[in-house]
Amino acid sequence: MSDELKKFRNEIDAIDDALLKLVNERAKLARQIGSLKEDGVIYRPEREAQILRRLQEQNKGPLENEAVSHIFRAVMSNCRALEKELSIAFLGPLGTYSEEAALKQFGQGCQAVVCDSIDEVFRAVASSRVDYGVVPVENSTEGAVGLTLDLLLSSNLKVCGEVMLPVHHCLLSGQSDISKISQIFSHSQSLSQCHEWLNKALPKAHREPVVSNARAAQMAEELVVAENTFAAAIASKRAAEVYGLNILAENIEDNPDNTTRFLVLSRHEVMPSGNDKTSLVVSAKNKPGAMVEFLEPLARHGVSMTKLESRPSKTELWNYVFFVDIEGHQSDKKVAAALKDLNERASSLKVLGSYPVAII
Repeated sequence: MSDELKKFRNEIDAIDDALLKLVNERAKLARQIGSLKEDGVIYRPEREAQILRRLQEQNKGPLENEAVSHIFRAVMSNCRALEKELSIAFLGPLGTYSEEAALKQFGQGCQAVVCDSIDEVFRAVASSRVDYGVVPVENSTEGAVGLTLDLLLSSNLKVCGEVMLPVHHCLLSGQSDISKISQIFSHSQSLSQCHEWLNKALPKAHREPVVSNARAAQMAEELVVAENTFAAAIASKRAAEVYGLNILAENIEDNPDNTTRFLVLSRHEVMPSGNDKTSLVVSAKNKPGAMVEFLEPLARHGVSMTKLESRPSKTELWNYVFFVDIEGHQSDKKVAAALKDLNERASSLKVLGSYPVAII
């Protein structure tokens, strides 16, 4: 070993020792703060968002901001676990993008609770069987997840966070030779999102939709299609790790910007973080100009709308409700004024929650 290499390694060892000491000091402070909390709420998404934004603003590299967020989410997750190991419900099985979203938001220091359906995630949080739930709400190429919107309308749960997860599909198999793949399993949306790539790379392979990409990975692990031919799955890198599959190709989605948005469900409200979003459901009165009438208070009070999605109300034929996202926290002065005026004009208004804007 050269003297210069030894010098650098000694410096790294010294830094690691200092980091270990500082992380444990942080953990002690976090535990002391936990003992002072009177409401028993361990997870404070607004506080964690403030920490991550501050660190990203101060970051001078060479680490990217995403890497900085990943490191400090892990630190905060493990510090939280000293107070209580949070339980997080998501749509299973293991290896789904829902699990990835839960890991991105909460880190490894939590108990994963795998659910068979989005409905079960809602029930698990509402019944206090788990602390929080993570559910998909929309995809940048496929649009809204209607079931999630319908459940938000009928549930008393609050939205306390959002997660933006870039979706990068991989072709996975127990086989290492892509030319021997004759059948491909995946969720119908993923098959659609990889349509052109599949046409070029595996035009003769049979495509079969299944309930989830993780289930597809399970099937690819278990199934030999015929003599000398094998099954593959379209799923995530995480699924490859969980089910011990080979990654035959990465980033096979036709749209490289494909992103899924997830919401974090809770039983409590969230305080302002300084960069927030509020989600609500509005039912417009059935009369000409109703849409313009309920949007006018937002414009008048200077509140920006970032999303408008309509869904059948299921209470009256051809009657619709509108899911709206606006910038700001419901306690902000201009947002509160706009919501007050909107409530007077709409036939119904339900605030789903205010929460920090997703951090990459």
